[in-house]
Amino acid sequence: MSFKIEKIHHVAYRCKDAKETVEWYKKHLNMDFILAFAEDHVPSTKAFDPYMHIFLDAGNGNVLAFFEVPNQPEMGFDPNTPDWVQHLALKVKDREALLAAKEQLESAGIDIVGVTNHGIFHSIYFFDPNGHRLELTYDDIASEEKVSMITEEMKYDMLEEWSRTKRAPAHTQFLHADELAEAKKQVPVGE
Repeated sequence: MSFKIEKIHHVAYRCKDAKETVEWYKKHLNMDFILAFAEDHVPSTKAFDPYMHIFLDAGNGNVLAFFEVPNQPEMGFDPNTPDWVQHLALKVKDREALLAAKEQLESAGIDIVGVTNHGIFHSIYFFDPNGHRLELTYDDIASEEKVSMITEEMKYDMLEEWSRTKRAPAHTQFLHADELAEAKKQVPVGE
């Protein structure tokens, strides 16, 4: 290859209302509104499709962007993809910051799932006003040690096994052992 990706420049999603989205992310996630631009024509395709493009500061040079495109059909989501799959994970400093965020979001009437223990990080989940799932997470104090247990050979073995069987390889089940102890006692669907 003649190039290597340096970093994600920005991630863009669709929103229902640009102003509401800016205000929600500022109020609930303390993200600053850093840039906006709008056109009647799409610069890449030249198609007439008026839009507002907004950019929010997600910290450390990370940018979260949204498009409001009012002339398009109402936004929806893939009905064949579970709503927990597609999400944006945002990192907070530590457990105290995560618990403070959880309390603040719940007091604002936002439904929260978690704190979920992923072994190498801990997370809460919720939805923005556009229906996008968000995750706030912090790294576990033992994350480096646990990640080091997942070798190059292991991750490729897992990928190959999954590709062949479409069943979860057991290599890294130690990561969710605590979180899933009760769930694994139940009989899986279809068995």
